[in-house]
Amino acid sequence: MKQTGAPHQITELIANLSEMVRLRVLRLLEAEELAVGEVAKVLQLPQSTVSRHLRLLAEGGWLVRRSEGTATLYQMIADELSIEARALWVTIRDQLGASAELEEDDRRLRAVLADRRLDSEAFFGRVAGQWDELRNSLFGEEFTTRALLSLLPRGWVVADLGCGTGNASEIMAPYAERVIAIDHSGPMLEAARKRLGDVPNVSFFEGRLERLPLDDDSVDAAVCVLVMHHIPDIAPALCELRRVLRADRNGGVALIVDMCAHDRVDYRHSMGHQHLGFSEGEIRSLALSAGFSAVDWWELPSDPAGKGPGLFAAALRLGATGDSG
Repeated sequence: MKQTGAPHQITELIANLSEMVRLRVLRLLEAEELAVGEVAKVLQLPQSTVSRHLRLLAEGGWLVRRSEGTATLYQMIADELSIEARALWVTIRDQLGASAELEEDDRRLRAVLADRRLDSEAFFGRVAGQWDELRNSLFGEEFTTRALLSLLPRGWVVADLGCGTGNASEIMAPYAERVIAIDHSGPMLEAARKRLGDVPNVSFFEGRLERLPLDDDSVDAAVCVLVMHHIPDIAPALCELRRVLRADRNGGVALIVDMCAHDRVDYRHSMGHQHLGFSEGEIRSLALSAGFSAVDWWELPSDPAGKGPGLFAAALRLGATGDSG
């Protein structure tokens, strides 16, 4: 990258940064040196498209590149930019601020770097690197998740709210005393019945989260997996969760898994989403207003291959100690 010499014309510099995707690229490469494929994973764009943008930015003096084996790595080193380019980049970067799209880039970047660390460990420790593959070949890929579910108290009654085709109910049934699968869609419930018809401790009910067909204090735990973003007003749904949960026997917990706040407006039209995800503050405030005493929140690690927004898990508790504020 040139530090001296004839300065770029400001119009050429501005032209280099005229597309948002290039600004996202520079943000990433200012933070980390990345290969073309890694940038493509983070941006969720075809590698050919990413290569074109990287080539343009490199030719414009914004990036340095080097080869490592068969890979080409790119990085932006702000201190090595021309004075004009550095001033322009600092101004634009400060104006970018925070957005759901950039937050998703950051989540996927962390996942890509985590994958890289795993690859490195596999390279330097052949046996250790093959251990997961060996275990999966012997026992399958799901045994760890299913084994961890044995931590559920055996006597719990669990409600699977918005159960869909019964995926969560199927996983929980071997570990709970009873699973109550509820969905407002008749066809979805029928699919769940076909899937779980032979499982004796799963029962099915049609109903909405805003008006659950359950008695007060009747379940120990409830799960809502990718359901809340379909509900126009989630405050009544959270009040219903509070109503049906009982706090005795160390129960009284609702697990919500849903999308972090994002800006994919097309989801409203293409998939009927009522909310573009949720922020931690929004879930926490509504849960406490509904009568829950504590809220624990985790952003789930992003899968670089996943095309959707980032996900969170929130545990809403009754009469429990936790991070309530």
